[in-house]
Parts: sequence; C-alpha cells; structure tokens
Amino acid sequence: MTLEYGRLAITAEITALGIVRDLLDDSFLQALDRLERCQERVVVSGMGKAGLIGQKIAATLASTGTPAFFLHPAEALHGDLGMITPRDVVLLLSNSGESEEIVRLLPHLRKLGAPVIGVTGNRRSTLAAHADTVLYLGEIAEACPLGLAPTATTTAILALGDALAVCLMRRRGFKETDYAAVHPAGALGKKVSPVLAYMRQGEAVARVGPAATVQETLFAMTRARAGAAAVVDSTGMFLGIFCDGDLRRGLETDAAFLQRRVEEVMVVNCVRALSEDLAGEVLAVMKERRIADVPILDATGKLLGMADLKGLVVSL
Repeated sequence: MTLEYGRLAITAEITALGIVRDLLDDSFLQALDRLERCQERVVVSGMGKAGLIGQKIAATLASTGTPAFFLHPAEALHGDLGMITPRDVVLLLSNSGESEEIVRLLPHLRKLGAPVIGVTGNRRSTLAAHADTVLYLGEIAEACPLGLAPTATTTAILALGDALAVCLMRRRGFKETDYAAVHPAGALGKKVSPVLAYMRQGEAVARVGPAATVQETLFAMTRARAGAAAVVDSTGMFLGIFCDGDLRRGLETDAAFLQRRVEEVMVVNCVRALSEDLAGEVLAVMKERRIADVPILDATGKLLGMADLKGLVVSL
C-alpha cells in the first residue's frame, strides 16, 4: 500500500506538470517581456510552502543572468517594502491567490509602481484581479491524501519558475562563460571557466628558444618541474613543444640526442588552446588525446602559459 501510494503521489505531481505546461499562453510571453525589461531586480515573494519555492526561483533567476531576491511578505509589511523600487518587477506566488500577507501587499505595490506578475491557481482570486500579468496554474489536485498540504501545486510553481528562468537565459543569450562568472567556486562553474584561470605560468612554465639544445631544454623542464617545454621565439611567439616522451624516444635512437637543437625535434603541429577556451573542454581534449601538457596562447599566437593534465584534474 505504501509503495503504491508513493507512486500515486508522484503521478499526481506529474499530472500537475502536464496541466501547467498545457496552460502556457500569451500571459507567459507577457511575463517574460516584463522580466526581460526589468530595470533593476525581480522580487519574488510567497507565503509558507510557496515562499520556500519562491526562494529557489529567486536563486535560479539570479544565477542565470536575472538579478533577483526573495522577500518574505510578512517582513515586507514590517519595513522591507523599502527594498522594492518602481524599477523592479514583483513575482507573487499563491495557489489560492488569497494568502493574507500577499493580498495585503498588493495595494502597497500598486502605490510603489512596481509591476506585479501573479502566479495562482484561482482565476477569480484577489491576486489574479490585481496583478498586471497572471500565470494560471490550473485546477491541480494535491498529492496529499487530505488534499491540503501543498505538494503538486508547489511542484507546478517550481516548474513554472524554472521555465521563466531558462527562457530568459535564451532571450539574453546567457552563455557558459556568463554562468561561470556567477558560479566561480562550484564544480560546474570551474569547468566553464576560461582555461587561463588554471594554467601554469611564470617560473612554472619551461620556455626555451629554438636554438637551445635538448639538454638545455631538459634543464629548463627540471627547473619548472614541468613535463614539457614550450619553444618560443624572441617575441614570445609559440613555435612548438618538447615533452618527456620526445626525450625518451630520441635517446632510444640517437646517442647524441641531448646535443640536438630543440627546434629540430620539437612537435610543431601540437594541440594548443586559446586563453578564452573553457577549462572543461581543454581537459576533455587532453584526456581523449592522452596529452599531458597543452600550450595556452593569446589570439596572436604568443605563449601565455601551459595547462597540464594533473593540474586541471585536481582543479576541476
């Protein structure tokens, strides 16, 4: 019985998602227009369980390019209304559309001049009557056996908030680099950060000129504690790379290999990356090609640093 009822509860929430999906209409587009034109921030507010969902919606908006914050409606009525300006857009969440704190907010928001987007399951509610744009959830049966605890309705509100956020991302052309800018400490953010942030540079990079011998190149690698050396000209332009594997293969066939000029034995057509390339993508190429070191260049071809496999794996 418990297992079967658990499945029924999840089915009820799936049904709720289908209802809210099928009810999307021009009001959704109007809400997107208002949010996209918002000059300051999106203020999300809701009471109880809807408020908890509102906190997540505000966080999702803020992390995907739409400045937003959550405002508790009761706190708003005790001074926090001062956080709202006419340049903001307010997103009010209430399935019934009659939550006391939300209803009491409406006339004050009207005085402030902030546009209101209402999310409700009741077309005849006070919220629906006073909001500038209404997103209707539809008639949703809760998964709760009493039909009282917000369950399916909060799932529907959450999905609607996510839909608004991702549509705004597409409208604004929000890119992986933008995502990384607001997620600098997260694993996902690191992977979509420029490889420039994780490359070896300065004394940690072995650099030699084309006339250097293999032995001199090996000494440079030792000093830098690196598995490869970049060969550059006098202006810093990248010419090629020489790595540990090249040294071992050369010594097997040439007794005088250490005295060869590095320009004679370096790899010219090697894998390389630009400074703005994403760290996660560079790491994927290194793993696929089984490469331990990749030179990082600027747009003109000058060497900026080196990305090494171990360093990227640890960092990302």
